[in-house]
Amino acid sequence: MQVLELENISKSYGKIRALNGVSLTVPQGSVYGILGPNGSGKTTLLSIILDVLSADSGRYSWFGKPGSKEQRKQIGSLLETPNFYHYLSAVNNLKITRSISGRGDEDDIGNVLRSVNLYERRNSRFSSYSLGMKQRLAIAGALLGNPGVLVLDEPTNGLDPVGIAEIRDLIRKLNAQGHTIILASHLLDEVEKVCTHVTILKTGNIVTSGRVDDVLAHDDIVEIMCPEMELVKKLFEGYPGIISSKVEGPSLLLYFTRGLADTRKINEFCFANGIVLQHLSLRKKKLETRFFELTNN
Repeated sequence: MQVLELENISKSYGKIRALNGVSLTVPQGSVYGILGPNGSGKTTLLSIILDVLSADSGRYSWFGKPGSKEQRKQIGSLLETPNFYHYLSAVNNLKITRSISGRGDEDDIGNVLRSVNLYERRNSRFSSYSLGMKQRLAIAGALLGNPGVLVLDEPTNGLDPVGIAEIRDLIRKLNAQGHTIILASHLLDEVEKVCTHVTILKTGNIVTSGRVDDVLAHDDIVEIMCPEMELVKKLFEGYPGIISSKVEGPSLLLYFTRGLADTRKINEFCFANGIVLQHLSLRKKKLETRFFELTNN
């Protein structure tokens, strides 16, 4: 089942084209990353699907139906920096959020605070919270009413490494509990570590879209180590399926057409030619590398 479908969404601000015919589908149960540098159109895209902005053209649907106020109640969102009252406790801030959003009840407040690991600090003032705790409280607000979908814009923005790790763990936990999560970020590492699917945006255009593993696996990379590095490099010239090779530090990297790297056959080939390998592994290309390849940046 598709939770969200976008078809040819476009949006301009004067002469600036923020989105240019964007189409994508978000499967139920996924953690879907919208990845791109600042100014790529991520926040504009999220604002449109949450009815904060109107698209110039195109359409979108939630759960197979056009967006409506009733459907909006099934979607929790965090679009910007948390805007809570600094002198109020977490509980009282969430009471205000619940009153404005119309989602959840009194019991729900305790439940969402437990979900984000803030229940023990529920009566503390917002001003006493760390940045990571403030962000988790904002996610607690998005969880009121137990929505099936969470839309989060840059949820780790401005956080220190500990705060980033806390939010990543929380996203994984919420996804395991059945929430579909749509996550916008400019952080490659964040998307690679928590997302199942990714769409990469560049100046309002989709560069690529799909499962994270599929986007990463453009080539198969085999990493080997042995004393006779240059000899092995020459040995693999013309080997079936090989695209290129290069020495990187203590390793030799062999780039194969996707699906053609068989580590068992490679090991046997080396042994048959008198080469005993010290290390042999199939390595996944990092999203950072693929991102720069795809965006030519």
